[in-house]
Amino acid sequence: MTSPLLLGVDTGGTFTDFILLRDGNIFLHKVLSTPDAPERAILKGIHEMGIQPSCGHLRVIHGTTVATNAALERKGVKTAYVTNRGLKDVLTIGRQARAELYNLQPEVIPPPVSPELCLETGGRLDSEGHVIEPLSKKDLELLIKQIKTLRPEAVAINLLFSYIDDQFEQQLEKAIKPFAYVCRSSAVLPEIREYERGIATWYNAYLGPLVASYFHRLHQALNPAPVSIMQSSGGTISIDQAADKAANLLLSGPAGGLAAAEYMGKLVNCEKMLSFDMGGTSTDVALIDGGIKLTSEGRIGQYPIALPMVDMHTIGAGGGSIAYVDSAGMLHVGPESAGANPGPACYGQGGLKATVTDANAVLGRLQPDSFLGGKMHLDKSSALSAIGALASELGLSTHECAQGILDLANEHMTRALRVISEQRGHDPAEYQLLGFGGAGGLHICALADSIGMTKAMVPVFGGVFSALGMLAAASARELSQSYLKLLGEADINDIEKHFESLESQARSELSAEGNSVESITIERTVDCRYRGQSFTLNLPWFGTEETLSKFHQLHLSTYGHNFELGVDLVNIRISARVQKQPIELPTSNQQEITGEPVNKEIWTRTGQSELEEVQTPLLHREQMPIDQWQKGPILICETSATIWVDPLWQCKKDSYGNLLLEKID
Repeated sequence: MTSPLLLGVDTGGTFTDFILLRDGNIFLHKVLSTPDAPERAILKGIHEMGIQPSCGHLRVIHGTTVATNAALERKGVKTAYVTNRGLKDVLTIGRQARAELYNLQPEVIPPPVSPELCLETGGRLDSEGHVIEPLSKKDLELLIKQIKTLRPEAVAINLLFSYIDDQFEQQLEKAIKPFAYVCRSSAVLPEIREYERGIATWYNAYLGPLVASYFHRLHQALNPAPVSIMQSSGGTISIDQAADKAANLLLSGPAGGLAAAEYMGKLVNCEKMLSFDMGGTSTDVALIDGGIKLTSEGRIGQYPIALPMVDMHTIGAGGGSIAYVDSAGMLHVGPESAGANPGPACYGQGGLKATVTDANAVLGRLQPDSFLGGKMHLDKSSALSAIGALASELGLSTHECAQGILDLANEHMTRALRVISEQRGHDPAEYQLLGFGGAGGLHICALADSIGMTKAMVPVFGGVFSALGMLAAASARELSQSYLKLLGEADINDIEKHFESLESQARSELSAEGNSVESITIERTVDCRYRGQSFTLNLPWFGTEETLSKFHQLHLSTYGHNFELGVDLVNIRISARVQKQPIELPTSNQQEITGEPVNKEIWTRTGQSELEEVQTPLLHREQMPIDQWQKGPILICETSATIWVDPLWQCKKDSYGNLLLEKID
């Protein structure tokens, strides 16, 4: 019997990463991304790896940025927004929150849906679910006439209190479906807060046709191989079901990195980690304490996303981040990126602007003949030219300018790490820094130093770590339903029925992917708040009395105080996950370096001294001995990434191939 092939694919802004598990062996690959048609890079990589989709035993798990990029660049389809009379401005008004409180002349940001595409109709309920305005035949006829005139490609339906009773939304969906792609809020996010529910539904409609078209092309190209897609929550979903859940894919790629981090933490018995995933375009940071943390208060760009997603903070700092000098003579780095095309100057594809990658190349931390395991040669002369032009403007040497670019990029990432840790009451010193992504290993020591951490790890396959997460993740669903009752007065049997309804939906969706019902585990949680509060705390469901007691304890530990007030049950949630056999990484007992290391001239700071050029051994990760500490500076190369060990740090490799780093006292 032929063993199955598991292929994880992560499409990034600069590279598309592949990791193949075959017969217990791991194979890595990278190709430049093709943002205009991401499937081209995927098919190119599969071809270069010698994989035949028609072989009959290939399974693909994919993290995609199609929805993310379209959302951030405002390149979704023409979308109409349908709501009750008098409420068409809800998405425009939002929460009336200012991005800059004291700016008297804020930038005018266009609304998510232009006024002419905001349509009103009947079918209004009150807060108890009673009909106060029916949806008449005349309403439907007028609405269809408007849609035919406007000719939107997609329609988002968001009626008041549809999470209680969605009969009117279903009627609208049925009537509109012949004319456009339709999403209704009661299917996308059946929860309170019409603004957040409306934004989620609009995103699902706005991005849906693009995502569905991409998935159709990819599925056709890879047929008959089954394809699963990583969701923002860190669990996978089959490609046919994912086509209708575009808003659930906004953090598809980054979620793969956290799935891999959670897997690796369990593998090496390290539960407390601060992770940073530095790619070509952005850096994602997150805190892991025993497992991935989810949030329903995330944001994409300027808009809230109330759907479950991994709790992370993202900034525009990556290897491709462009450095420039402003009119006042100040150096800046990012958020604009050189992307995959033309890319950094050192890629030799016509890029002329200096980037973080070029700065690393100029300082010798990226070696022209060792990049991507020697598969891609870097043009160092172009990097010197790009950095040199900036250096002339600043009155610095080329190497000082390059180091300044790295210092600024590191400062941006340090601030992001503080947001996810210190600003939430966590001491970074109690955690281990986990750095991955194509550029993560080059900056890990500097970031650990700046935030006061003494231990760090660059995991095996760190350059394609998010792709590894695709293989480690399980099929999963996160479902919710608003249920507004005072906790002490809620009908336990009614709550049970709502939980069972969500669980039935999850089992049905997961079973449709070929999973057995016995393999599905379900966890119940609830969102609660003191009566009169706006925000909620999520905690496991123990029944009314115990949940009430646990909520008081959680509120005290979170905010430092309690109230003698009633507690509202706001939302019920279920997390359904398929139990799967963990993937096994190969181990090694190799104890000796093969051959003598080559020394390279690398520019660095030694202690507090100025920048200087020092002799540095160039090692290959696979040739390093197991469990033997080596003092920096060291430059470590591998197929998918490069790791820079600062002079005041030491490094060793464990049996899995992870690089463990410690600050030297």
